[in-house]
Amino acid sequence: MLNVPENSPIPGLLGTSQLRTTARVVVGALVAYCIYQGRHLRGWELELSLACLGLAVWPALRWINTQPYRFPAFESFMLTSVTAYVLPLINEHSVVMSYSDEIVTKAVLAVILFQVCAIIAFQRTVALERRAPFWKKDLFVSDIRNWLPLGLWLHVGYLSLGTFTQFVPDEIDSILRAIFFGISISCSFLIGRYWGDNSLSINQKSNVVFAMLIEVILQLTTLYLISAISGLIVFFLAYVSAGRRIPWAAIWLSFAVFSVLHNGKSAMREKYWAGGAALPGVTDLPAFFSEWVGYGLAPQRDENDAPHSSKLLERASLLQMLCLVIDSTDRGLPLLGGETYSYIPAQLVPRIMWPGKPSGQAATMRLSIYFGLQDEFSTRSTSIAFGTLTEAYANFGFAGMAVFGLLVGWVTKVISMWTRSCPLLSNGSLIMILIVAWSIQTELPLSVWFASLYQALICVLALPFVVRLFVV
Repeated sequence: MLNVPENSPIPGLLGTSQLRTTARVVVGALVAYCIYQGRHLRGWELELSLACLGLAVWPALRWINTQPYRFPAFESFMLTSVTAYVLPLINEHSVVMSYSDEIVTKAVLAVILFQVCAIIAFQRTVALERRAPFWKKDLFVSDIRNWLPLGLWLHVGYLSLGTFTQFVPDEIDSILRAIFFGISISCSFLIGRYWGDNSLSINQKSNVVFAMLIEVILQLTTLYLISAISGLIVFFLAYVSAGRRIPWAAIWLSFAVFSVLHNGKSAMREKYWAGGAALPGVTDLPAFFSEWVGYGLAPQRDENDAPHSSKLLERASLLQMLCLVIDSTDRGLPLLGGETYSYIPAQLVPRIMWPGKPSGQAATMRLSIYFGLQDEFSTRSTSIAFGTLTEAYANFGFAGMAVFGLLVGWVTKVISMWTRSCPLLSNGSLIMILIVAWSIQTELPLSVWFASLYQALICVLALPFVVRLFVV
């Protein structure tokens, strides 16, 4: 084993001065926006928001400057605090502002406590780079770039069967969903890396764009946006980490499209979920999306609606859920004492082996019912995102936030250093690709997060054995 100095960059990964400058400009613009937009906030809310923002972006800026490892899992997790906790307060999210100044202040302080503990644990943890063949061995001796889009098309095939047929049994649907999503995410990350360093031909790029477009369309037919958004984020993250440049045109186009879709999402769900209208078949897709875009461009609004430009950012907010939990526990509702974490072991057992195991959404359902947002009947059709930080507070309060921060910092640092210089096509890198992808899934309860990652890891690590049967 080799003790690798943390400040020693991986050869070929050090970011260009242009990327470092761009990152600083973006952060500076974000700070200026927060100061201007949040100038009317109450008490110490603006100052605390800026502190939370600084703690969220500092690990990413440090990684861009030194890049001591290839995959920024910890940095990605920390960045989610910007959209989940900082911007909702800065933009005066209507639900957040309905709570007292004391509750909002405690919520932001709880997030800061988590961030400080996570950063301290990450910085102080020393880990050894893994040299065993399992971690370091190249899984392929030939060029597999032409095969990577197949992972996207496999996901497209699964989505097509799940969307337009009854072929996929309910008992294994959650397993297959995690497996094919994991395959797609892994291939998306690798494709983003190859695209970023200009290693793909025009034909390969065209194939990738077409596959990703079909993939996003099929994911959107469920009227959930988060899966499609997550896939694009992972692709862009890989592109930037390899190419040391930011694809602004593609990012702004994606943001504009998803903003329109988010604006029309409520009307579509009212019709297709509450109204019972049938979801589209293959031939209905053009009319379905035309209707959705129509609602998005001219959404029904009332006087309390936020401006269209902030709608998509509001969707990412988790601050109001943390405020709800803090307000409820301050009023005397007991903390859960780890109850939602007790669901984790059961979720690691495949349903095909335990048909009667608890629902994968058991933790979310418990939180929704316990804090008065839903009854047992409504949890069967609607899921509310609480987030991992809110779950930590709901179980153990401020102590839960601190311990969870220490755990996140320690685990991500150890795995990052274990896989520090693993070849891109190795088990170590495949593991880190999935961890990076799951690091932005902060709206999931920990039981679902662990179970879906576990299922995807098993499949993705087994996939190279299958691929090698066809690739010489």
